[in-house]
Amino acid sequence: MLALFRHWVGALSKFTNSIAMLANVAGTLVVLALVAVVNYDVIARGFFNAPFRGAVEVVQFTMVLIVFLQLPDVVRVNRLTRSDGFLVVIGPRFPRFTAFLRHVIEGISALFMAAIAVAIYPEFIEMWHTKDYFGIPGVFTAPWWPTKLAIFLSASLCTIIFVLKILSPAQKPELIKAPEHEDSK
Repeated sequence: MLALFRHWVGALSKFTNSIAMLANVAGTLVVLALVAVVNYDVIARGFFNAPFRGAVEVVQFTMVLIVFLQLPDVVRVNRLTRSDGFLVVIGPRFPRFTAFLRHVIEGISALFMAAIAVAIYPEFIEMWHTKDYFGIPGVFTAPWWPTKLAIFLSASLCTIIFVLKILSPAQKPELIKAPEHEDSK
């Protein structure tokens, strides 16, 4: 029974990891699109005195998309900003306690991400039904719902990834190593 459970956790982990990596790729493509928009705006403004109308709105919209599209992959590879110094120090001496603390931190993180998903879902539904938008009518407008959907899906995926980390065997933390310097001859 335990082997079947571990198999399902492993399979679900692979699936969620694939989705997280695809979302990261999408976030990277949004970064490239943002670079293109900003460059176009600078060139059009400087050479043709015709700025890209809505550049500010596009930047605001894409910044949220970038963060929340790339967040699940950051969680997947354990690169979320946090301090592991204490856990790294006590890890070799108290490995079980360290693993327990990691699971507690991941559990709290899962609850936090679930709270974000629960809080944003009604906003997404409202924006979907009301067709609410941001921007300046007649100049540039875009709907809010894609942003709310990205936040909801990202927070939900992060919740699942954190829960799967709790259910998976504890992994050793990556130790921070000082770069080695070559001796000058």
